[in-house]
Amino acid sequence: MEIAFLMPLVLSLLLFPNSICRSLAARPPVVNIGSILQLNSTTGGVSEVAIHAALEDINSDPTVLNGTTLNVLMKDASCLDGFLGMVQALQFMETDAIAIIGPQCSTIAHIISYVANELRVPLMSFASDATLSSIQFPFFVRTAPSDLYQMAAVAAVVDYNRWKIVTAVYIDDDYGRNGIAALDDALTAKRCKISYKVGFPANAKNSDLINLLVSVSYVESRVIILHTGAAPGLRLFSMANRLNMMGNGYVWIATDWLSSYLDSNSSVPADIIYGMQGVLTLRPHIPNSKMKSSLVSKWSRQSKKYNHSDLRLSSYGFQVYDSVWALAHALDAFFDDGGRISFSNDSRLRDATGGTLHLEAMSIFDMGNKLREKIRKVNFTGVSGKVQFDASGDLIHPAYDIINILGNGMRTIGFWSNYSGLLSTIPPEDLYSKPPNVSLANERLYDVIWPGETAQRPRGWVFPSNAKELRIGVPNRFSFREFVTKDNVTGSMKGYCIDVFTQALALLPYPVTYKFVPFGSGTENPHYDKLVQMIESNEFDGAIGDVAITMNRTVIADFTQPFIETGLVILSPVKKHITTSWAFLQPFTLEMWCITGVFFLVVGVVVWVLEHRINDEFRGSPRQQMITIFWFSFSTLFFAHRENTMSTLGRGVLLIWLFVVLIIQSSYTASLTSILTVQQLDTSIRGIDDLKNSDDPVGFQVGSFAQEYMVKELNISRSRLRPLGSPQQYAEALKLGPKKGGVMAIIDERPYVELFLSSYCKIAVAGSDFTSRGWGFAFPRDSPLQVDLSTAILSLSENGELQRIHDKWLKTGECATDTNEFIDSNQLRLESFWGLFLICGVACILALLIYFGIMLRKYLRHEPKKSLRRFISFVDDKEPPKNRKKRSQSLPASSTGSLSALDIERPARPVRSGSVVDIES
Repeated sequence: MEIAFLMPLVLSLLLFPNSICRSLAARPPVVNIGSILQLNSTTGGVSEVAIHAALEDINSDPTVLNGTTLNVLMKDASCLDGFLGMVQALQFMETDAIAIIGPQCSTIAHIISYVANELRVPLMSFASDATLSSIQFPFFVRTAPSDLYQMAAVAAVVDYNRWKIVTAVYIDDDYGRNGIAALDDALTAKRCKISYKVGFPANAKNSDLINLLVSVSYVESRVIILHTGAAPGLRLFSMANRLNMMGNGYVWIATDWLSSYLDSNSSVPADIIYGMQGVLTLRPHIPNSKMKSSLVSKWSRQSKKYNHSDLRLSSYGFQVYDSVWALAHALDAFFDDGGRISFSNDSRLRDATGGTLHLEAMSIFDMGNKLREKIRKVNFTGVSGKVQFDASGDLIHPAYDIINILGNGMRTIGFWSNYSGLLSTIPPEDLYSKPPNVSLANERLYDVIWPGETAQRPRGWVFPSNAKELRIGVPNRFSFREFVTKDNVTGSMKGYCIDVFTQALALLPYPVTYKFVPFGSGTENPHYDKLVQMIESNEFDGAIGDVAITMNRTVIADFTQPFIETGLVILSPVKKHITTSWAFLQPFTLEMWCITGVFFLVVGVVVWVLEHRINDEFRGSPRQQMITIFWFSFSTLFFAHRENTMSTLGRGVLLIWLFVVLIIQSSYTASLTSILTVQQLDTSIRGIDDLKNSDDPVGFQVGSFAQEYMVKELNISRSRLRPLGSPQQYAEALKLGPKKGGVMAIIDERPYVELFLSSYCKIAVAGSDFTSRGWGFAFPRDSPLQVDLSTAILSLSENGELQRIHDKWLKTGECATDTNEFIDSNQLRLESFWGLFLICGVACILALLIYFGIMLRKYLRHEPKKSLRRFISFVDDKEPPKNRKKRSQSLPASSTGSLSALDIERPARPVRSGSVVDIES
């Protein structure tokens, strides 16, 4: 019996001596791991229970470590007292532990990470501080999502709700500062920003927290990001509730400290939970699984066993549980690969002063590098989901639940996953099997109940009650004072733009205090680019007036929705068109007349060539044939041609030509009717191309962007530009013209032009608008006032108030209706008919090519001697009677009858010398 039992062992020793000896030598009966936690905290208590639960499961399963037992050495290190906590943690490092679970505090994690690097002890921490990097600290292994991902999720929520500025309140330590720095980066990537941030110490007094909240209530942002711990965070919520900062208009987003607290505590006081109604918070996502349910079912027994019966399982508990399992799997691989547990002293560590730290007692884990590598390579599915580390040492696929505090509990409204970087109502684990969809159109969250028990999304900002009076720059114009000007009597600003601004402000749900500051002397129009630049330099808080929205200006300021559409147009002097006795030639340009005449002749020649050999109506003496060509060509203008076409090619060409003639004839008739019956205005300017191709001066309004537009976009020389400051100067410059010191045309914006034309009738717009722009109110970049005023302007447009203000200030007189029309030449140009002529020309060429191809084939078949003269003679000669008979049979009776009559009347042409056929008499 004993021999039978020993035989497998002896065979194993003989066959695999090295592996068996190595395994027996490398696997000690007990392995010590350490844990640094603040045991009297919620997270610390949950983590302690989770560690013991994991150790029980691991040690009870002999297949995990093959008989090796894991033993944990706990150290209570205070997170509130940073110095004391660091000393306690350093003292704990004197123990010969092969790895450390924790710490939970970022401040202690920073210090212990330096020690772990020297002692080569892997530090499996769930501290979320983003600055704790495996690059700086190779032995730091993060077993929970980094704040980089949590802040990316917060930024996604802010961007999803279209908020642009937020207020950040944080605890002033490594965890708080570094978390807000990560939030700032994430918001910047979404084109949002932190407009105000304020920190506080962990031991802050209530009075200090009240002053902090009061300062927060004074700023314009109403979206508050709270990144702190559970104890100070709950105190802040309680005080905010007393200050009425948990009502309508406010948005509170707490990081995962709040979900961890609510998940972990079985009994949360009612006043605390009801004081946080409408708050949003985040929770590291834990997918549902049988392993998760199993741990939850035995949690109550485990928590009672370790004196934490009041604590429930939170996401931290799942992650800590999996951290211990990851270490166990890594240890098993470590032992299988020949790893040994041994420590050696470092001669550099000496406590020369005789202190109590006993630095010489700290030992270096000799094979710590190998264990660290095994930890980085673990790959298993735990209670928290997939446990696997990426190249940077972070867990793959970090994800968060987005939670809304509602009633006496929490409601999940969606998820955020780093896999897609977007918000979704689909659990992240369902997305991993599909390619990531990064389209913002797919972002979605369930409806949120916001603070104040409202489902309406808050605006996210208000105008601060203690805000300074806004300095609004207003152009003090010299000309076109209907738009905006300074009243010389009262000193106030008035005009169309002022009325639009004040009416829009009246629609805002909050008061705005402002003061108009005139910009410009009033003796000439100011330069609007300088006005917008003063917003960027903080000399003005905004600018209203007839400020055109241009690309260069939008770079330095934000503009509201345009309250009036505008574009650059050309002003040019006009004169009445006098009808002459040669008016019938005016519908067509000279080029059009010439091309039309040429095509009449070309079509006549082509039809003659196609019909000459088979149609007696196109034969005769050279003189008769010339007359036939001219008569046939021009008689088609009136569809009065009497010659019949017999060939298929000739009929096709004629059909296309008659269609062209029909279009030309109709267009000519309409244009001539307009010239003879409607009063015409004429101008030498047809459009912007005439200005670019000329060297004559061009006028522009002083202060307008039209000057730079003509120089940079139209490439008009600056030396040609003439500044004009008033409507009187406009009229005088156009009256003088370019040869007498004036200008050939003026380029200005349409609202000014419409107002100008109401008083000056001998000037009109030439062509159409060649730019499309608008006027808007300018504010600093990312100003919330810009968004609300844009909405107000749209409301004014929809209810008709904008039109009423327009009619009040800019109503034009009768003169504008007589002259304010687009002036262009009424002549019909070749460009309008080029397509028709092209079709007709192509048809003629194709018909000739086909005809001569047929003739060449017949010539080569019937003529033994080949020469160009014989070919020309063959083409010129009449078709043999046999072929003509076949053609005539295919024609209608009327056609053949007509041909017979013509043949009788027409004398026979003598046979040419060398002709291959006789002429039929």
